[in-house]
Amino acid sequence: MLADFAKDIEAGTHDEALLKRVAWERLPRHVGIIMDGNGRWAKGRGQPRIAGHRAGVEAVRAAVDTSARLGLGALTLYAFSTENWKRPRLEVDALMRMLKRYLRLELEEIDRQNIRFQTIGRTGALPDSVQREIQKAVERTAKNDGLVLSVALNYGGRAEIVDACRAAIARLIEQGRAPVGITEEHIERELYTHGLPELDLLVRTSGEMRISNFLLWQAAYSEIYVTETLWPDFRRVHLLEAIVEYQRRDRRFGGLQLVANAK
Repeated sequence: MLADFAKDIEAGTHDEALLKRVAWERLPRHVGIIMDGNGRWAKGRGQPRIAGHRAGVEAVRAAVDTSARLGLGALTLYAFSTENWKRPRLEVDALMRMLKRYLRLELEEIDRQNIRFQTIGRTGALPDSVQREIQKAVERTAKNDGLVLSVALNYGGRAEIVDACRAAIARLIEQGRAPVGITEEHIERELYTHGLPELDLLVRTSGEMRISNFLLWQAAYSEIYVTETLWPDFRRVHLLEAIVEYQRRDRRFGGLQLVANAK
């Protein structure tokens, strides 16, 4: 897949130069992306906000395709937060329709690329029609063992921690153990992302310097990369730039000894 990837990149381009700088043995195992800037992208073109969301679908395709072909372990996309229900009803309804359309149109390609699809968040609150499309995608790709594509829907980092704590306490009580004995390991086992690699790289588009309630627990020691690029304009080159920057950094994980992850 990597050989085909390299062939698809035009010689002499910035993409090719970046690809040559990627250290394949130090790729991030898990990348999370806060997809921000759709509204500003649309406003700058005198278009309604939903136009920015539609344009952002191409950026999703680019991020998923690039991640799969690089051989990353997991990609988690922040698509709809618990706070997004506060947006105008027309915008929320349009987002739900776009999600269903995306799954219907992209499922064939996702499956072909050996990607396993899943969602994280309180998805039981989503419209039934959306839940049905999600279930189809999950079932069809369940046996795939390549990239794990997680789409965060009705997701909030604080809500995830609350849900994980409740589940961990319930499990302890079921085992006849006192909740006071709860540990980080108990909580981690109940996170939505349980079973995925540690989050190594968190990318945010549109230049905003915050993580917006996304993967709060998982981001404890992840590297954060912010690009001014608005999400609808995000393409392969921008993800490669993020990965190259990630590989330049020394990761200490709270200690003094450097991890050989950059030079």
